[in-house]
Amino acid sequence: MRLGSDPEVEAFRAEFSAFLDAHLPTAAEAVPRSRSSADVPEWARRWQRTLFDAGWLLPGNPPEFGGRNATLPQQLAHLEELSRRRIYHSFNPQGVGIIAASILTFGTDEQKRRWAVPILRAEITAALGMSEPGAGSDLAGLRTRAVLDGDAFVVNGQKVWTSGAHDADVLLTFVRTDPDAPKHKGISVLLVPTDAPGVVRRPFGSIADPADLDFNEVFFTDVRVPKENLIGELNKGWGVAHGSLGHERTLLWLSFAERLEDLVRDAPSDQEWYATLQMDLQALRLLGYRALGDGADPAELSVLKLLGSEAVQAASLHALEERGAEGLAHPARTAPPNHMNNEAFSCSWFERYARSFAGTIAGGTSEIQRNIIAERVLGLPR
Repeated sequence: MRLGSDPEVEAFRAEFSAFLDAHLPTAAEAVPRSRSSADVPEWARRWQRTLFDAGWLLPGNPPEFGGRNATLPQQLAHLEELSRRRIYHSFNPQGVGIIAASILTFGTDEQKRRWAVPILRAEITAALGMSEPGAGSDLAGLRTRAVLDGDAFVVNGQKVWTSGAHDADVLLTFVRTDPDAPKHKGISVLLVPTDAPGVVRRPFGSIADPADLDFNEVFFTDVRVPKENLIGELNKGWGVAHGSLGHERTLLWLSFAERLEDLVRDAPSDQEWYATLQMDLQALRLLGYRALGDGADPAELSVLKLLGSEAVQAASLHALEERGAEGLAHPARTAPPNHMNNEAFSCSWFERYARSFAGTIAGGTSEIQRNIIAERVLGLPR
């Protein structure tokens, strides 16, 4: 079987490619940035607005939200072209891909204008407040409370692993609003401005790089959040959570495919390892195309997330072991560098392997994905 695109999709791809050739920031403009996922330098904000105004930020959206009502195959061609060139359409990926998308799905028209459009236009940045101490992949176990008091919710609690929170302007925050309801049914979602009194953000490093400050602890002490910042219905945040994670996982496989492509490029003469990498990469692509064609069923997304994250981790470990002690310090080569991705090229093979663990944890751990697959695909009991 040979997969291909119809002429309309290829014309769409060619139009986008020509746009990139004409509008990409120059290397002189693209100054280095921090690794925080909500720290967006001014040149990158201008680039994101350029994409938004031309309908190339998220082509599947209507024009008023940075798109051009593109079909699903056209959206895939857009992302494939970005991936092929290693170009970021946003340096605030959670803001664009999860928070703004969730507001467009569940928010009111006013919330879309007030919050989603500024995020999409890089006028503000956003982070996702889901995980808590003791409630990482188990969102139903969250304990951050929000109590309605007049025209505002009063929020108390803590989040952790909140990527980019110290640089973000708003947090899409999951809170418990009905402590007496079953765990899945008493959750609501609030947009919390990070400069609100009572919000404290504490960034911390990762195992891969203690100086890489993207993770945060976030503390809420009597934080007042206006009622109009409620996203979706009161006590029905579980549906918003599934929508948010769906946005995150739908095309996450493309980033795993990029990393596998890089590892294939760097593979030594070990034919068995090379063959395994190629099979994992092709399986990931074919499953990804199938999931998009089927409408991205959550169980299929779990298969994709599990396969992609664990294949990258296994390949990264193999690459490190192949290089022995040299891999602890020797830079890992990847795709040819460009001005939008040059921070990736100083990683050692060990750091690359250490970073691969994030893929098996963020967005739902491998254990959670296996449970979903067991119950919803294989029909096994809970």
